[in-house]
Amino acid sequence: MIVGAVCMSHSPLMDRGGADAAVENRFRSAVAQAASFAAAAKPDLTIVFHPDHLNGFFYGLLPAFCVGIAGRSVGDYGTGAGPLDIPAEVAGDCAAELLRLGIDTALSHRMTADHGAVQPLELLSAGHPPGPMLPVFINCAAPPLPGFPRVRALGAAIGAWAAARPERVLIVGSGGLSHDPPLPALATAPPELRARLVEGGDLTPDQREARQERVYAEGERMAAGSSDLLPPDPGWDRMLLDAFQDGDLAVLDGTTDAALAATGGRGGHEVRCWIAALAALGPGYAAETLFYEPVDAWITGMGVLTARPA
Repeated sequence: MIVGAVCMSHSPLMDRGGADAAVENRFRSAVAQAASFAAAAKPDLTIVFHPDHLNGFFYGLLPAFCVGIAGRSVGDYGTGAGPLDIPAEVAGDCAAELLRLGIDTALSHRMTADHGAVQPLELLSAGHPPGPMLPVFINCAAPPLPGFPRVRALGAAIGAWAAARPERVLIVGSGGLSHDPPLPALATAPPELRARLVEGGDLTPDQREARQERVYAEGERMAAGSSDLLPPDPGWDRMLLDAFQDGDLAVLDGTTDAALAATGGRGGHEVRCWIAALAALGPGYAAETLFYEPVDAWITGMGVLTARPA
């Protein structure tokens, strides 16, 4: 059975602080509320719809959706590294049911997850190791991206499967809202970077540190008003939050990916994970926004939303 859902923004820059203290305190307070909501639901299993930031999925073989049967966290931006606690039989049953329902998903026995999957689970577990999880990857970073109707279909199918399970299941949607991270593009990447975007592979510790330092520096430039990236867009974010509270998960169906990126930034595509998570609840869910503020130092419109099925 499904016991509730939490949708929340993640940001690699939270690891360094940098935000206004009052804003960060309000965000942390909302996260604590969401963590209490999750704990009160007493879940046996958490399904997390998550993106990847070109750490685990690459153009060498790039699915729109993937269910993790076994996997690990790379431990980027202050998140814990190591094996993920995935009940393999349960995850395999989910993947098989999705295919039976007509949702073409990949599955992985060695999924690599980054902060997009792990950070919200660590925040919601309030300092304790996250419990059993089922990671469901949605491609939000490497075009072409899955359309919003298919994302809703994925969420609804997983919701139908989870509702029939004996476990108490918490749904988590990780990502968004508006943000424009410095992600490389395959079409314009120099040859060495293009090869990595296709072939993938783990970064060395020095390469990961250099990559993270570039992102931290971009956050400092955004906070100082000197970044070339798009700033968070509160109007776009609040439009989405209002739609989600009203149960309108088709709000972006008429928006092209290019138009979305021009307003919500390249990272705004991660809102697919929120849509899938809420679609899993079925119609008539009740949602509450616990927090929203644009946080330039974190390059993100930060939101936290909880929801219960009808």
